[in-house]
Amino acid sequence: MAAPVGRCLWRALAPRRGWVFPGLDQRLAAAPAVVSAAPPARPYAAAAKTAKKGSQKTKQEETKKKPATRRWPLMSKPVDDVYLTWYYERPSYDVEKAVGMLKKFQELDFTHPKQYVYINVFLDMALQKKKKVDPFASNVLLPYRFTDETNKVLVFTENEQEAEIARENGAAVVGGVELIKWILEDEIQVDFYVAVPAIMPKLIPLRNKLRRKYPSTKRNSLGHDIPKMLQLFREGLEYMVEDERVIKTRIARLDMPTEQIVANLKAVIQDICTFKPSTQGPFVQKLVIRSSTSEGLLLNLDGLLPQAEKAEGEKNVEDEEEPAEDEEKRVQEPVST
Repeated sequence: MAAPVGRCLWRALAPRRGWVFPGLDQRLAAAPAVVSAAPPARPYAAAAKTAKKGSQKTKQEETKKKPATRRWPLMSKPVDDVYLTWYYERPSYDVEKAVGMLKKFQELDFTHPKQYVYINVFLDMALQKKKKVDPFASNVLLPYRFTDETNKVLVFTENEQEAEIARENGAAVVGGVELIKWILEDEIQVDFYVAVPAIMPKLIPLRNKLRRKYPSTKRNSLGHDIPKMLQLFREGLEYMVEDERVIKTRIARLDMPTEQIVANLKAVIQDICTFKPSTQGPFVQKLVIRSSTSEGLLLNLDGLLPQAEKAEGEKNVEDEEEPAEDEEKRVQEPVST
């Protein structure tokens, strides 16, 4: 009788949540107690493998050995307006045709007709024995100006007559040693600095402050011809090498005549080629022209690069041939006598 009475008391006192199954109390009493919640040990578990030292190197070498998939361009030109560009060589255009295309793009796109024309010049800055041409900056006076903006130029001189000439030709600031303190304290800020040779020993404290704008004959900012220097730096176009090999600059406005745009482009290219070392081959590798709203067009370099090197090479060949002719005459003369 004890078992039925205990079962009834359990059903009466137990919380009524869900269903009550018969014999639940006996099952709970017969269940073994859980001593620990830790997982059972694995006596035969495999030991962790240690990474090999040369495994990373071998993987890198394998990735290097894998040949990269390269799409070779086709020799023929596309016949449709829509095509996969990587299957064909990028077309190059003569500069006159490219400028005409830029003007046509502007008419079709209804963009501003007076937008600027830009060029991207890619240079070969590598020399022999792992040396490179140092990045440079320069100013060039274009044959046709395309903007009314002028730069502020400071002239260093202690000669009153030279100072008066500088003021008449548009110098923003003219002075001597007294300007050094104001420049070091950033009280005077201009775009360019030019100087006459007589004052240069006194400007040494400004070398670290001005850096590439420090007057020098290499940048044509040091000399006696003050009007010429002022015209170059007030109205000239400044450009510099970016990313170690690229020059990006504007050269004209799109509404200018094609002949003027081409003349400005050639002036910039000729000035860039003056920085080419005499022992180096072709300096300009690629030239791209575009407007503010158009795509870039690759230009054909024939006729754009200066031909001075070719002329010098031809002269050298002629000089080598002339002594040979003289030697033949000298050999023939004794025989005739």
